[in-house]
Amino acid sequence: MMVRTLKQPLTVLTLAAAAWLAGCSSGLKVLAPVEDRGKPSMSSPLAVPAPKVEIEKVLPGAENAGKPGYYTVRQGDTLTRIGLDNGQAWRDLAKWNNLDNPNLIETGQVIRVVPPQAAVESAGVVVRPVSNAGAAGKAPAGMPAADAKDKNGSPAAPATSPAPAVSADEGLAFIWPSSGPLLGGFDDAKNKGLDIGGKAGDPVLAAADGQVVYAGAGLRGYGNLLILKHNNTFLTAYAHNQALLVKEDQKVKKGQKIAEMGNSDSASGVKLHFEIRRQGKPVDPAKLLPAR
Repeated sequence: MMVRTLKQPLTVLTLAAAAWLAGCSSGLKVLAPVEDRGKPSMSSPLAVPAPKVEIEKVLPGAENAGKPGYYTVRQGDTLTRIGLDNGQAWRDLAKWNNLDNPNLIETGQVIRVVPPQAAVESAGVVVRPVSNAGAAGKAPAGMPAADAKDKNGSPAAPATSPAPAVSADEGLAFIWPSSGPLLGGFDDAKNKGLDIGGKAGDPVLAAADGQVVYAGAGLRGYGNLLILKHNNTFLTAYAHNQALLVKEDQKVKKGQKIAEMGNSDSASGVKLHFEIRRQGKPVDPAKLLPAR
C-alpha cells in the first residue's frame, strides 16, 4: 500500500507537467536557419571561383625587340658574353642601357648593342648633308655640269666616284700573341679561335694596340680571360691564363706582355686560346696573322 501511495503523486505530476509543456508549445516559434539562395556558398557545387588575373611583366626594352642594333637576352647570357659576341665592351653596354647593376639582366630583356647613332644608321635612317651647287653654278662633285659635252658633242657621262679608301680597321696589322706551337686551328662550329701551346708562365702578348675592356674569369669556358678592343671593328680575346697582368680600361701596345699562359678552365693542359672577333663575329686568326 505504501508503494502505491508514493507512485500516484508522481503520475499526477508527470501528467501536469506534460499538459503545461503542451500549452506553452503552442506559443513558441522555432526559427529555421537563414539561407541566402541568391548567392551560392563556396561549398556549393554551383559556386564558380573568381578567375585569377595575372599581370604579365614587361621587361626593359621590350619595345625594341627585333630591331637592328638590339639583342634579346637568352638563358645563360652575361653582359660580357653579349659584348664579346657583338664587338663591344661590357661597360659600354651597361652605359647605353642604363644598367645600374650589369650583373642583373633577365631572360627576355632587350638591350642596345650598338652606340645610339650606329643603331639609327643600321636601321637605314642615315642623315647626310646635301651638297648644292655653289654660287659659281658648279655641279656637286661627281655630277657633270648641265652643259658638259664630250668631244663628239654628246652629253658627258656622269663622273665615276673614286673607290673608297681601305678602312683603317681593315688595315690593322696583328702579331702572334705567343711563339708556342699551334695545337688547334679555327673551326666556326667547334673552335672560335686558335689554341697555342706552351709552358705555364710563358708570356702572352697583345696582338695589336688596344684597350682592355675585360679582365676576369666570369665567362664560362675561358678561364682567366682578357679582351682587348682595338678599334670599332676588332676585338681580341686571350683565354686560360694563369695570371693577368693588365686591368680593365688600361691601354696596351702591340707586343706588350699582358698575361702569363696557363690552363685555367682548360681540360687539355697549358695553352693559350686566342680569338679575333670582327664586329663580334669570330674570324680565323690565321688569315690575319703573319706567316710563321
